[in-house]
Amino acid sequence: MTDLTQAQVRERIAKRLASRHRKEKLFRGLGVASIAFGVLAVVILFSDIISKGSGAFVQTAIQLDVHYDAQVLGIDTVDDESLAWANFTGVIRQALRERFPSVTGRSAKRELYSLVSSGAPFTLRDRLADNPGLLGKSETVWLATDDDVDTFVKSLKASKEGFRGRTSDQKAGWIEQLLDSGELKKRFNTTFFTNGDSREPEQAGIRAALMGSLFTLLVTLALSFPIGVAAAIYLEEYAPKNRWTDLIEVNINNLAAVPSIVFGLLGLAIFINFFELPRSAPLVGGLVLTLMTLPTIIISSRAALKAVPPSIREAAMGMGASPMQVVFHHVLPLAMPGMLTGAIIGMAQALGETAPLLMIGMVAFIVDVPDGITDPATVLPVQIFLWADSPERAFVERTSAAIMVLLSVLIVMNTCAVLLRKKLERRW
Repeated sequence: MTDLTQAQVRERIAKRLASRHRKEKLFRGLGVASIAFGVLAVVILFSDIISKGSGAFVQTAIQLDVHYDAQVLGIDTVDDESLAWANFTGVIRQALRERFPSVTGRSAKRELYSLVSSGAPFTLRDRLADNPGLLGKSETVWLATDDDVDTFVKSLKASKEGFRGRTSDQKAGWIEQLLDSGELKKRFNTTFFTNGDSREPEQAGIRAALMGSLFTLLVTLALSFPIGVAAAIYLEEYAPKNRWTDLIEVNINNLAAVPSIVFGLLGLAIFINFFELPRSAPLVGGLVLTLMTLPTIIISSRAALKAVPPSIREAAMGMGASPMQVVFHHVLPLAMPGMLTGAIIGMAQALGETAPLLMIGMVAFIVDVPDGITDPATVLPVQIFLWADSPERAFVERTSAAIMVLLSVLIVMNTCAVLLRKKLERRW
């Protein structure tokens, strides 16, 4: 260094500074590129899901002039027993034959009858049950079409010929004829939000899965939040600092990183095999998700308690408050916003879990909407998993639509957590 002149030293320093500035710019550029790539991936993912799932919120319906012929229905009066045995399928077939009188032959008629959904007779049954005076009269009704018709009509926008699949040329001709006459149109698909699962895509809905998710989350919240907060208060405020509490803290931190399938195996062994609780019930699902969510709530609750300044505790004790009063009258109310934020994030994580619920049998085919925490039920992520495995093309858009509903709920829950934290947060 002593042999170098002052000018040479300045030149070396300038080169090193220039090199560090280039590296800093490169690092910043890589960071921005990484974030941009992540945002682009999210945009592509959301665009793909929305483009595929938006079609499930509409359903193709066919207009038919239905005659409630007592002879075809095989009933004389309208009561529950008669309606249960009435031949509403025959009434629909009669209306289709009158609409297309030129169709003859067994195979052609069978194809004509397949224009209408197999759930349409139940629609007519409900209408006649609500208005018994329709017996012997005619009315114009809109009935849901079969999923092949629905898929063909929706795909006409993408291509002129549409997606044929199992739709023959003759059937496609009938569909185009009905479209031109205005007797076939797309309507808002209320069935998607009011029905349970079904093997027929046009009759499949998410209501049973939504109610199952709701009951499961209620059980999870009712158990995990009080237990998690109580554990956090004990560990942070009362537990002695020794190797046993250190061991408990290490295990809680480790449990937060354990794969969720392990909690499913634990729930299967304890709640179903040992305690013999019912399979595929929100009660068991909530218990399993409680085990999975507890570490998250305990960790976030302890962080919220630590964030309360010691001066609050010292001031309360200086005023003569007991240790219990210090915690429950002063520290806990100030830490509650952070605890609630952690609980909401834990619930959002539990809502999206699938693997532990598969282990306790919540993958069952459930049609009826559950009324309680012990009724057989499934949850929204498992419903998505089941539909994604179905071969019918119409289930593709219903799978994406169910994902959109699940993502909407998750976004709402996380937004609530952010707003709650911003509204109640105190800076010391």
